[in-house]
Parts: sequence; C-alpha cells; structure tokens
Amino acid sequence: MRRVSRLAAVTAAVALLLTGCSSGGTDDDGKVTLEFQSLAWQKESVDANKQLVKEWNATHPDIQVKYVQGSWDSVHDQLLTSFEGGEAPDVIHDASDDLADFAYGGYLADLRDLLPARLKSDIPQHSWETTTFGDGVYGVPFLQEPRVLIANAKILKAAGVRIPTPAKPWSWDEFRTITKKLSGKKRFGVAWPLKEPVSATLNLSLSAGGRMFHRGADGKVTVRFDAADQVVPRTVHDQVDTDGSASGATLGMGGSDTLPGFFAGKYAMVPLGFSYRQQIVQQAPKGFDWQVLPAPAGRDGLAQGVSPQTLSVAEDSPHKKEAAQFIDFLLRPPSMVRLALGDWMLPTGTEALKDPALRTQKNDWATGTALAGDLRSAPAQSVRGYAEWKDKVATPALQEYYSGSIGLGELRKRLVNDGNLVLARYQR
Repeated sequence: MRRVSRLAAVTAAVALLLTGCSSGGTDDDGKVTLEFQSLAWQKESVDANKQLVKEWNATHPDIQVKYVQGSWDSVHDQLLTSFEGGEAPDVIHDASDDLADFAYGGYLADLRDLLPARLKSDIPQHSWETTTFGDGVYGVPFLQEPRVLIANAKILKAAGVRIPTPAKPWSWDEFRTITKKLSGKKRFGVAWPLKEPVSATLNLSLSAGGRMFHRGADGKVTVRFDAADQVVPRTVHDQVDTDGSASGATLGMGGSDTLPGFFAGKYAMVPLGFSYRQQIVQQAPKGFDWQVLPAPAGRDGLAQGVSPQTLSVAEDSPHKKEAAQFIDFLLRPPSMVRLALGDWMLPTGTEALKDPALRTQKNDWATGTALAGDLRSAPAQSVRGYAEWKDKVATPALQEYYSGSIGLGELRKRLVNDGNLVLARYQR
C-alpha cells in the first residue's frame, strides 16, 4: 500500500512539472481547468465574481475556471510561497503596488502579446503604467478608487462654506482655511486616519506636483523632498499641530476607526477611499446627511496617485492564452461595471465608466466618476526597495512629523538621506 502511494506521489509530481508547475491543468479529454484566485471580500463583490465565473463555465465547456478565495491580508506572502512551490493560481487578483517584486522576479507573465486589442484600447495608458515594469506589462488594472473627502453635509451647510466640486475644487490653502472654520465646540474640521501614512501622502502629493521618487538617466531612482512634495505633509502637520483643526488622536487610526466619531459629529470631514461609501451607507445613523467632495487640488489640478486592483497570469501557467481569454471575458464593459458596483469602486475601462449606474447622484457615484480622468500611477509603483523604505524609513518619519515630534528638516533628512541608502542597496 505504501509503494502504491509513493508511486502515485512521484507520478503526480512529474505531471506537475510537465504542465509547467501550475495549479491548473488539462484533463485526459483535453478540457483545460484554470484556477482563479480572487481577493473579493464584500458579499456583493464575491457574488459578482462567482456569477461571472459561472457564466464563463456555462459557455466554455472546454476551459473551466475554478474559483479560489484569497485574502488581502496575506496575499503577498501566500503568492510568494505558491510561486516558489510551483503551485500558483493561473489567474491572480492583486493590486498594482504589490506586483513589482513578482514581475521583476519572473513570476508573472508579460501580457502584451496575450491580451486582445479591445481590452488594451479600452483601458487608458496612464492606467497601464501602473502595471508596467521594465519593458513588460504584468497585470490588467481594472478597479481603482480616488481618495475623497467624506463630509457631514449638515455641518458644512451651517458653516456657510463654499462646497467644492470636481470642476471647482478647494486648493490646499483653502482646504486648510475651511477646516479651521469648521472647528470648535469639541469638533475638528477634519480627521486624518493615517495609520498607513505613506501611500496617502505620496498619492495626494501628485496634485501639488510632488513625486518624491526621481529616476535618472541611468535608470536608478533617488528620493528628493522638494517644495512640491512638502505641500500635503505641511498641510496635515499644520492642521494638527498649529491650527488645532485636525484631530491628533486619529493619526494612528485606520479609515473605519474614524467613522463612529464622524457619525457623532466630532469631525466635519474625513479623507477616505471612495469605496468607504458602502460602510457609511450601512453604518450611518438614520437621517445622517453626508456627501462626497473631491480632494484638494494643487498646481497639477486633481491629479492623484492610485494603485488599481489587477488581474495577472502566472508565468508558470501552461494555459496563458486561455487565462488571458478569461480575463478578457471578466473585464468586458458590462462585467467591469458589475465588479465596480460590487466593490463600490471605479472601473478603469472607458466604456464601463460611461455606464449610467456609475454616474448617478445616489451615493455620489457621479463625483467619483468625474475624478477618474485625473487618477495616475502611484509614484512608488515601480521603485524597487519601496516596501523597505516605506516600512523602515517613511512610515515612522511621517508619523513623528504629523504628531509634532520632529520638524520638517528632520523629516527631509530621514526621507532623503536614510531613504536613499535603502534604495541604493536594491540598485547596485
């Protein structure tokens, strides 16, 4: 009995190697089975993904897709383990800011020759830039969300402040002035949930012309902290430490942690991702009046960095062509709309963005859709060593600066001097 089991194990291992070490495969009758690992977690989103898989399977009997549930909390380590063990799913759901190491490491397939012209042309070039590493494209960006201001409409109306629109947003200076006007009587004009301060700071800084990462003619990246990079950090710092218009207590919070105080009127506004509207709809007290406002604009208007959700194909998959066909099916404009509605996010596709369901005033979908054209690749997307720079240098430095523990000079020193030492190790 033991000999049979050992022989079966050896046979299975050889078969896995012959199929390119992917978790998918081909049956004796020629039917292909693909594994699709999805990170959808909200019920509406999970239901939309599973229904689309069901529809594909019903119309593609020779190429069947198996839905596999993954988790955002552990996806990077889980994928790394599966890549190294030769058991990666064929179709991989992730986010563009998690792809660099996998792309440079040879774990993801270059999709340039696999995707149809329809899909390539439907998604704007600035979105494709989020998944372009070196000369290859290693993911299809399909869902994205701007950071917006969620405001207590009753408080803003009572204060008589100008309500910004995508056509006429607040400047960063005006935003600071407004938050001072909205403060008082145990209320803050804004609550910044900056438990993870780096991405919010970098992405919002694009509006002011900040980039922080600069690639030289030799291809190497260095960190700078110029005047444009300082606009957003200085605004947050001054609101907390000079004006008293922002709560210092929320600096260590995640977005969801601020909602009870927001509902209670403790904060007039909270900068949050666009998808937080779902939590507000589900959790807000009856009659709570809220609205979505665009983030402040700078010299580059409403430009903002994003890291879209992506679909990739494992390099080891023996069925890359079929995997790309499934991705194309999943991201047809009507399907992309269904996925966007399920996640309360914006699709990247230009045709999907035209759908009336995403342009309604209900739950302020129209405000978010109006910002889609200003979304750009997050500054750190293709920077090798960014993860270490973020965790070991930028996160503690920004946290200390926002709380008032260090000044702007020390912040610059740590971001630039310490940061460039980190990046240099990855660019030798």
